[in-house]
Amino acid sequence: MANETMTETLRKAKAKRFDIAHFLIYVILIFGAIIAAVPFLWMVSASLMTLSEATGRAILPKVPQWANYIDAWKEANFSEYFVNSVIIAAITIAGQMVFSTLAAYAFAQMKFPGRDFLFTLILSTLMLPEAVTWVPNFITVTWLGRIGPIPWVNNWPALTVPFMASAFNIFLLRQFFMQIPRDLWDSAQIDGAGHLRYLVQIVLPISKAALMTVILFTFIGSWNSLAWPMLVTNSPEWRPISVGLSSFFDEAGAQVHLQMAGAVITIAPILLLYFTAQKQFTEGIATSGLKG
Repeated sequence: MANETMTETLRKAKAKRFDIAHFLIYVILIFGAIIAAVPFLWMVSASLMTLSEATGRAILPKVPQWANYIDAWKEANFSEYFVNSVIIAAITIAGQMVFSTLAAYAFAQMKFPGRDFLFTLILSTLMLPEAVTWVPNFITVTWLGRIGPIPWVNNWPALTVPFMASAFNIFLLRQFFMQIPRDLWDSAQIDGAGHLRYLVQIVLPISKAALMTVILFTFIGSWNSLAWPMLVTNSPEWRPISVGLSSFFDEAGAQVHLQMAGAVITIAPILLLYFTAQKQFTEGIATSGLKG
C-alpha cells in the first residue's frame, strides 16, 4: 500500500513538472510571437495614419486613412511593378515545376552513373552565398542575350531563367518522391507506363503538398528579389515590385504613412498565398524528410 501511494505521489509530481515545463514553453513562444508581430502590426497601423500621426507617437489611427493605399499605388506606379512581379513569379514557378521536378524524380527514382555524386554536388551549392553567383550569372545572361534572338538583360529571361531550378527545391521534392512505394512503379511498368507517364499520372498527383511548398518558396523568393533585378534592369519596364518599393522609399522622403502603405501592398500577395496554402505547406515540410 505504501509503495502504491509513493508511486502515485511520484506520478503527480512528474505531471506537475511536465505542466510547468509546458506552461513556460508556451509563455516563451507567445512572447516571441508578440515580438515578431509588433513591427508588422505597427506597419499596418501606420499605413492608415496621417503623416503627423505616423511621425508622432500614435499607436492607432484616430480615423483610418484608407486613401493612403490609393495614393501610394499611384505615386509609386505600383500597377506596372505589380504586373511585372506577377509575370516574373509565374514564369519562375513554371520553370521550377518543370526542371526541379524532373531533376528530383531522376535522383529519387532512377539509377544512373554518378547519381549520388551529382546530387551531393547540387546540395553543396546551398553553402554558396547568393551574392557569389551574381557575377557569373550576369556574365551568362549577357552572353546569351548577345547570341540569342532577344536580349536577356532588362528583359524577363534574365529575371527568371537563372531561378528556374533550385537546389533546395530539388532536395525537398527528392525526399518526398523517395517515400513513394516502389510497388507503384512496378505496377505502372506492368501497365506499360514509362518514367514520364508515371511521373505525370501517379507521382505528381500524390505530391501536391510538396509541390505547393515549392510554389510558395519560389513565389516568395521571386516576389522579394531586389538586388538581382536592380543588377539586370536599367529601366522600370521589367522591374518588379520590390525594386519599385525601394525606389518609392527614396522618392517619398518623409511620407512615412505612404511608405508603410506601399509596404503593406507589397507583402499582401505573400500573406494571401501563405494563408491559402498553409495546410499544404505544413504537410509538405512534415512529410519531406526535413524533420530529421
